[in-house]
Amino acid sequence: MWKCATSSFKSLLSLHITQEKDVVSPKHMDSVITFVLGGPGSGKGTQCARIVETFGFKHLSAGDLLRKAMVSDSEYGAMILETIREGRIVPSAVTVRLILREMQYGDNRKFLIDGFPRSEENRIAFEHITGTEPDFVLYFDCPEEEMVKRVLSRNQGRIDDNIDTIKKRLKVFEALNLPVIDHYARRGRLHRINAVGTEDEIFEQVRPVFAACEQTAA
Repeated sequence: MWKCATSSFKSLLSLHITQEKDVVSPKHMDSVITFVLGGPGSGKGTQCARIVETFGFKHLSAGDLLRKAMVSDSEYGAMILETIREGRIVPSAVTVRLILREMQYGDNRKFLIDGFPRSEENRIAFEHITGTEPDFVLYFDCPEEEMVKRVLSRNQGRIDDNIDTIKKRLKVFEALNLPVIDHYARRGRLHRINAVGTEDEIFEQVRPVFAACEQTAA
């Protein structure tokens, strides 16, 4: 089985916050879990696509899952929409549950969880609910001026893609995410990627992290 460190999912079977039987599946025991962190414009989404293509991981974006739930008729849709409209943060337990639910679909046990955890509260909630840590964490380290330039040039029509709002988003990222990054660095699980360079140059830093896991499993 393709695996780095063992990620025990035993406690998933007894989630005290979960009422539905379909939220957790025992087939995801011994999954490989990778958190992918980086500020807006750090290029982590591009690299996630390369990892999926090269190493066969399933890509889960916490932001996409929240947006999908928000416009759906799911039990959380109205609550997420109201929470965001009021400028509040979606409860960590809700985000974790959405991630776990998505992990059930299909037989792929190798997961890239993109943009999560965004804060220490997220991290603690994930570890408390699942009883496990990620096998490793990728952090795409990119200077602020480079991230601003990339976000402004991507021209995706987002109304919040202007210099002032981008810098505010980066400040929020720094305040909330850096404690998470520091935690996993102390735990020896962090792989810091220099996110400046071409797509291929950056991927050449990423590739050995996953190749080493494949060799371990062989």
